Amino acid sequence: MLLLPLAFLCVLLVAVLVLLVLGVRFWLQGIRNARRARDGRPAVAFFHPYCNAGGGGERVLWCAIRALQNRSVAVRLLNRRFLLGVNPGFFCRYEDINVVVYTGDLGVSGRVIVEGARRRFNIVLPRPVHFVFLRHRLLVEPGLFPHFTLLGQSVGSVFLGWEALTEFVPDLYIDSMGYAFTLPLFRYLGGCRVATYLHYPTISTDMLSVVRERNPRFNNPDYISNSLLLSAFKVFYYFLFALLYGMAGSCSDLIMVNSSWTLNHILSLWRSPNRTCLVYPPCDVGAFLDVPLEEEDGGGKSRSLVSVGQFRPEKDHQLQIRAFKKVLDRSRAALKLVLVGGCRNQEDEERVLLLRGLCQELGVADRVEFKLNVSFDELKKEIGEATIGLHTMWNEHFGISVVEFMAAGKVVLAHKSGGPKLDIVVPFEGGQTGFLADDEDSYAQTIEHILDLPAAERLRIRRNARQSVARFSDDEFQACFLAAMEPVMVMLER
Repeated sequence: MLLLPLAFLCVLLVAVLVLLVLGVRFWLQGIRNARRARDGRPAVAFFHPYCNAGGGGERVLWCAIRALQNRSVAVRLLNRRFLLGVNPGFFCRYEDINVVVYTGDLGVSGRVIVEGARRRFNIVLPRPVHFVFLRHRLLVEPGLFPHFTLLGQSVGSVFLGWEALTEFVPDLYIDSMGYAFTLPLFRYLGGCRVATYLHYPTISTDMLSVVRERNPRFNNPDYISNSLLLSAFKVFYYFLFALLYGMAGSCSDLIMVNSSWTLNHILSLWRSPNRTCLVYPPCDVGAFLDVPLEEEDGGGKSRSLVSVGQFRPEKDHQLQIRAFKKVLDRSRAALKLVLVGGCRNQEDEERVLLLRGLCQELGVADRVEFKLNVSFDELKKEIGEATIGLHTMWNEHFGISVVEFMAAGKVVLAHKSGGPKLDIVVPFEGGQTGFLADDEDSYAQTIEHILDLPAAERLRIRRNARQSVARFSDDEFQACFLAAMEPVMVMLER
């Protein structure tokens, strides 16, 4: 007797929910149409809550905005080989775009953020950018979710995305930080076209393998890897999350990925091959080409190993320090390790303190230097003075710092996985471009091997490396990015 009323109640609740969603959608579309009529031009909004950070993802953001704003660049790129046959008129679609950035950097002004992009990345925007400051970025901070971090951050991103959507309704929404669960929010509630530039998948088959094989990692602590029951539960959790992640990402009109490694994972998770394309991230290759290629003189001068990357756990700075310690134990060479990177928040700053403590514990504090939030000129100086460019992140999605090392003519030693292995440290015209390693011993041995190489052999590798990275230049990114964006820009005219 209760079945029929219960079924009726369920249908009623579903109907109310559908009407509520439609009502919100019509309300938001009304706001967008009014703004479009007032401005007379479409708005493209980038969701990048940490746009004032100094990492490779932020460089992609500012180069993408510069490409959209700078029509002269677009016209020049029209003659590129892979754009032949494209209607020249499509570039005009970019001329009057209003660019918006959703950011959670409340402590600074938009002017300071733009100036930071110029200072850190040598990027000057041709036109102003409008910033929408989000008050609840804490919702995507990993520290807020000590357990079930992926799920917590994803749910938090939906609430942060809702704040962004209600503050400004764009015509085209681009997620440039990998918050895939905001895509259906903007598409189905906001009625926006949606695109994403993906640096790395939130979850991957590699992560599932780590848990399934019970290997301890920074995101798979010992108490889980040592327990069969907890490992089985985490595999189920990851599998379910991967399913939801694929459903959210597949609603995107355009999916741009930054490397072959990311492409393979996204094709298996999102299953949208016709809307997915590979767009290598922009690397300021030209800015490093004036670094002299001549081999260093030795003469008692200290040689340096330089590492560039944000102080995040996955960058594995501990591996660099421990491998460096092993080199010092076996060599009397005058060596120093320079760690250059950005700190996004207090958690990163505390991580730096722990790394300094590790240096003290291992007795190498006088040989390790920390350079935090440095300017572009200082970054270039440190890279220019180094002998070896060091990279240790397992399954790095791409590796902009690795490209910068190679452009500067440094001998690069990167992790034997991800983007460095598949896309960057690969033979060029049959010649070696760098070295790969995967643990403390192999890193230490390879560092020693590089330092023991004859100067002429090192110089040959450095020349190959510099010549090989032209495919990662700013111009290449801008051309590929604009070509990928064309179908979505056409949609804005309908």
